[in-house]
Amino acid sequence: MRKPRLADIALPDFRARRPWWGADLQTLRNSLVGPQLSPNRDPGFQLKLPVSDGSGDALVGLLEKPAIETERPLAVLIHGLSGSEDSAYMIATSRALLEHGYPVLRLNLRGAGPSRPLCRYQYHAGKSEDLRDALGSDAFSGSLRDHSIDVARRGLVLVGYSLGANMLLKFLAEFGDRFPIVGACAISAPIDLEAASYRFLHPRNAVYHWNLLRNMRREALDEGGEVTDAEREAIVRVKSILEFDNQFVAPRNGYPDAAAYYADNMARRFLADISVPTLVIHAQDDPWIPADSYTSYPWTDNPNLLPLIPSGGGHVGFHGHGSAIPWHDRCLIPFFDAVGG
Repeated sequence: MRKPRLADIALPDFRARRPWWGADLQTLRNSLVGPQLSPNRDPGFQLKLPVSDGSGDALVGLLEKPAIETERPLAVLIHGLSGSEDSAYMIATSRALLEHGYPVLRLNLRGAGPSRPLCRYQYHAGKSEDLRDALGSDAFSGSLRDHSIDVARRGLVLVGYSLGANMLLKFLAEFGDRFPIVGACAISAPIDLEAASYRFLHPRNAVYHWNLLRNMRREALDEGGEVTDAEREAIVRVKSILEFDNQFVAPRNGYPDAAAYYADNMARRFLADISVPTLVIHAQDDPWIPADSYTSYPWTDNPNLLPLIPSGGGHVGFHGHGSAIPWHDRCLIPFFDAVGG
């Protein structure tokens, strides 16, 4: 069957649902009340997926299977900054996909959530080789075979959120043709990392900034993480995400400063090379990411990209009218159905 043109795929428009009006309430809703979901039927299965850089680090993923077996692709979900498999948006998308027959792997990036005790080092916005290693490992394919999931036949769909979405877009450009990827979706990606970092310095984002920086410090210094005395001092001392990236993330990963780290890893410079059908979702009122990062990009230059850039929705919010299921999930499922049909 001929695949549809991405522009012809019918997807719903976004309209906020009461009382979650405005960018901040959209962004904060999950933190305030959590996802409105029925309990999961089982705890899932833990996968340990090694990386190949000689560190001995391994990522941990939680594999969940739908109640009724199908032949749909495996969905791999990639969390954002200071997130994990237990982030509300990860749980919400997982439940929505499971109800539509997709098996789901909620992946914890290096040093995040259940991966932290198994990792000396830490993920960052461009650590796409970790995703390559995890999805290409014998542990990944072997574990899936044990659960009767044949990825070579079914394929993969990938979903990334925020910083994880930036990593995903970079991964698709660099390694997407090495895997049986049917489609992908990036939600609220900081595709211009430097612009997003400076946006956090705005006074209106002070509470967000303080909370994220606190969580980043905790994650970096938690049990299992390997930091030098100088790195530990820098992590404790810094007053902004920009300083955290400049004094810890950049030098640890071989960059002279944050500017070089941002320039080398921002997804915007990789978008033209993506050959996988990819849905890109972003709200113009996102308080963390400047709208110009998206509105100034020539999306029509790459027919493999389908941008949805509504005026509202906040950051990984999209709590839309008519359903408790987030609007981005009500878009990505028919998108995956269409490109995988």
